Amino acid sequence: MSVLIPHRFRGPNTSGNGGYSAGSVAAASGRPLGPAEVTLRLPPPLDVELPVAADGDGVRVDSDAGTVALGRPAPLELEVPPPVSFAEAEQVSRDCPWLVNHPYPQCFVCGTDRPDGLHIFPGPVAGRRVAAAPWVPDPTVGADDGTVLPAVVWASVDCPSLFGYGCFAEWPALMLLGRFTAQVYRLPQVGEPCVTMGWALGHEGRKYDTAAALHTADGELLAASRALWITLKPTTPLI
Repeated sequence: MSVLIPHRFRGPNTSGNGGYSAGSVAAASGRPLGPAEVTLRLPPPLDVELPVAADGDGVRVDSDAGTVALGRPAPLELEVPPPVSFAEAEQVSRDCPWLVNHPYPQCFVCGTDRPDGLHIFPGPVAGRRVAAAPWVPDPTVGADDGTVLPAVVWASVDCPSLFGYGCFAEWPALMLLGRFTAQVYRLPQVGEPCVTMGWALGHEGRKYDTAAALHTADGELLAASRALWITLKPTTPLI
């Protein structure tokens, strides 16, 4: 068994989007919908077959450079705030702080230079400490049965969690995803209007604890996640 992250699903320009990569590792562990926890040890390389090996009750994904990721079953312990309406998400998305000078413009989820991306641009919701954005999945991220690919759903609740912090405080530094726990309750359909929502849980030093959720326009909870982001040191290259 192996994991392969196609170039389309990049975050930084030369490595996989964290949420999509984590979803791919979860699928390799037999839990494409979770609940599962994935720890990213190295930036996931693109277009490379990465061997998967059993590791305790989970899996280990390796590359020539070392262990890329560890995946294991884990419950998602999270209280999800009330959803944001689709109309309000459309409105606040215009205030997404990375619509200009995006540090990762090629990101599959939130990149501004990706005609084939998800175009999820979370902005701050007035009177609440959550960021939100609309998302209508297109056919290019759909499976044969019309549902959205599970790893893409994992990706949709990745970047929004970071904006749940960054929309309400000064960005301390660029960050990369270190650990990601997610559960998909139902796969959305291609063309189904959805709302992504992110919020902060706390931080300590270089570690930022955040969360995200995906709802339908009618408020049905489709997926949720909890993420641990690590701020980059000044000498860390943008990979």
